[in-house]
Amino acid sequence: MQIGPYRIEPPLVLAPMAGVTDKPFRRLAKRLGAGLTVSEMTTADPRLWHTPKSRRRMDHVGEPEPVSVQIAGSDPAMLAAAARHNVAHGAEIIDINMGCPAKKVCGAWAGSALLRDEELVGRICRAVVGAVEVPVTLKIRTGWSREHRNGVAVARIAEDAGIAALAVHGRTREDLYHGEAEYETIASIKRAVSIPVAANGDIDSPEKARAVLEATGADGLLIGRAAQGNPWIFGEIAHFLATGERLPPPSAAEVEAVLLEHLDALYAFYGEAQGARIARKHIAWYAKAHPGAEHLRVAVNTTESAEIQREAVRGHFRALADAA
Repeated sequence: MQIGPYRIEPPLVLAPMAGVTDKPFRRLAKRLGAGLTVSEMTTADPRLWHTPKSRRRMDHVGEPEPVSVQIAGSDPAMLAAAARHNVAHGAEIIDINMGCPAKKVCGAWAGSALLRDEELVGRICRAVVGAVEVPVTLKIRTGWSREHRNGVAVARIAEDAGIAALAVHGRTREDLYHGEAEYETIASIKRAVSIPVAANGDIDSPEKARAVLEATGADGLLIGRAAQGNPWIFGEIAHFLATGERLPPPSAAEVEAVLLEHLDALYAFYGEAQGARIARKHIAWYAKAHPGAEHLRVAVNTTESAEIQREAVRGHFRALADAA
């Protein structure tokens, strides 16, 4: 999948997820097989650019290229300024969020709420594309509601405005994350435009990845929730698409090693106390299928000590090994 000068290989993208796809997770996903990772959503409001949260989200030191940063807002001039600001801070691809269904985002007339106003979609895309020299991509849903699936129209507007690639989630804003994603609209979008299109929604296995590619004709895939606690999914899908064979799942020892690596990166990036708080959800995701996962969750959720969390994780995997 080609985005401007960047060849995305494999064409598997870690989807932007607020509170999840921070720099430690992006670097890990890239190392384990993602062809591209996209930052957490960053605000276009310049009043918030210098908060600790925003500064961390704009920290791309040590990330492998290309660095893709997602921006969100509703004002074309403000989004253009945000694009310039993020490029100045290391962004090599700018991604515009018109896919987030969260109430607090849509309530501010941003995210997927923008799909209701196609004229505004065009003005935003043209403003951001004209503001920077790096490729600009767009994340959308299939429409605002099931009765108004205007994804094809939005895609054509985006292409005409100079958008370099599209990512399409196979649900409407009204659907949130309920029910099953549908791929017919993504296939229609792919047929309607000549720019690369990546499919998103419910891709949770190598077999599902192949089925979605076949159903949509998409150039690539975005993987979000299925990567939580499972960053190996990118390498597994890439291997399956290339060979038709499934890789064996990571061993318990491999999971433990990667989880401890992930924890150390979180503690280093956020500081021990905040890193330990953020680590809680990741530990739960890694261990959710294991016997004793609830005991581990309780142990790590009651501490802000990095060493106590590490030892709880080591103890959990020792118990798994003893039971094997």
